[in-house]
Amino acid sequence: MPDSPGLESVSPGELLTDRTYEALKAAILRNQLTPGTALSVPELARQLNVSRTPVREAVQRLIYEGLANHVSRRGAEVSKVDIADLRQLYVVRELLEGMSARLATERLDAEGLSTLRGILAEHERVLAGDADNAAHIELDIRFHRTLREIAANTHLTAALEPIAGRSHLALHSLWRSKDAPRLALDEHIHIVDAMAAGDPEFAETVARQHISRLRVRLSQATTRDDMSSEAPRRRNFSLLVGDDVPSESEGHATPRARSLETPR
Repeated sequence: MPDSPGLESVSPGELLTDRTYEALKAAILRNQLTPGTALSVPELARQLNVSRTPVREAVQRLIYEGLANHVSRRGAEVSKVDIADLRQLYVVRELLEGMSARLATERLDAEGLSTLRGILAEHERVLAGDADNAAHIELDIRFHRTLREIAANTHLTAALEPIAGRSHLALHSLWRSKDAPRLALDEHIHIVDAMAAGDPEFAETVARQHISRLRVRLSQATTRDDMSSEAPRRRNFSLLVGDDVPSESEGHATPRARSLETPR
């Protein structure tokens, strides 16, 4: 397994499953747990220095969100990115994200609008700070999830959540262009402006256009081989607190780090 980013120890009172889930999700979205990587519950529990129960529950959440899947006789692994499958996913996602924006507009109140504006403002700050793709992807996920939460349709969420999760695995390839995060943010701004204007149909149209444009960028940005190939430099996976650095096998020293711990 490749290295993960540094993790902080669990503070007393924090939900251990949530913290474990966030650690694993971050490693996946940062492309440090690459597609096809086995998610061994015993091994992850050992590296995180937690019991198997929170790891098992976290992996189930990843499966629900489409970031992992269960393979017969092999167990869970990070979802693989397949360009042909993604093209089909984006067709369905376009319809569902449009519905999500329309329903969210119908239910939008001052608090919901403020939350969405806050996400956009944070994304602007991240963009200005020249952050890595992981930060942009996390905010993209948060934006679309907030739309689903405002829409408050459990059936829509159940259908869209795993599709959106698998779609986000492709963003490391989609956002290779330095302009891609800016384009995505501008499209998010247009969606929120349409919602703020109180026009559900227009909000649906703008949201669908956003996903349609992502699908076009997908076709332009990558090929199946690009998305499924391994990173040029393989790294050993270790969920530890410390810098994300090359492994010792590459001729670099690995700094001392603390495992994610839980009170005993």
